[in-house]
Amino acid sequence: MFEQTFKNIDDILHKDAGCGSELDYVEQTSWVLFLKYLDDLERDRATSAELTGKSYTPIIDQEYQWSVWAAPKIKVERAGSERVEVDHNALTGDDLLDFVNGKLFPYLKKFKLSAENADTIEYKIGEIFSELKNRIQSGYNLREVINRIDELRFRTHAEKHEMSHLYEDKIKNMGNAGRNGGEYYTPRPLITTIVKVVDPKIGDKIYDGAVGSAGFLCEAFDYLKSGPSTGSGSGLSTKEWETLQKRTFYGKE
Repeated sequence: MFEQTFKNIDDILHKDAGCGSELDYVEQTSWVLFLKYLDDLERDRATSAELTGKSYTPIIDQEYQWSVWAAPKIKVERAGSERVEVDHNALTGDDLLDFVNGKLFPYLKKFKLSAENADTIEYKIGEIFSELKNRIQSGYNLREVINRIDELRFRTHAEKHEMSHLYEDKIKNMGNAGRNGGEYYTPRPLITTIVKVVDPKIGDKIYDGAVGSAGFLCEAFDYLKSGPSTGSGSGLSTKEWETLQKRTFYGKE
């Protein structure tokens, strides 16, 4: 499902005057994917809080939530059955571009200034959107991209793994085509070997200056989670888990 969706999105962006290369396709697909992923993450957190009798305060204000501006849903009846679809009155064309460029991006950039510290997801949101620009010039093309991505789900480990794998393939293909963005792609088996040779330990700081799809950081995470330094799979202590998740990995792209 992910592979076909990515192909369809590339076809849409190929027609857009603001996207002239595979690098543009990846960049523009990525910010929309990120906001959809963030929405699924918030839904999971809200569900977990509800199951434990706790309240959950969303990171994103209601006006800027995916289900409000990007993919508001309505129930429709087709062929005698009822299904949920994106509302045909959802923002599109110039209205969509005006909202994304004039409201959404400025709102998300402010998270970098308002976040408590750099370890928070709020700061990361602000950091990401401080360095991004919406290059899709047609609001109708953007609407098509949003509708395609809204069909995807990132709720299971298998779904997240498939998306990561396909994203790496896109970077590799850019390099094979001789274009910017993929020339430094490193195959995952080689990354795994490098991490084993370096043999990082819990408490080390791991930095990738060309993070890309975070292959080195992901492999280092897996190694530290189950490698020799954890006692041959005996598991991490609460303190080690906190160190691994909050004070270990750093990257810049």
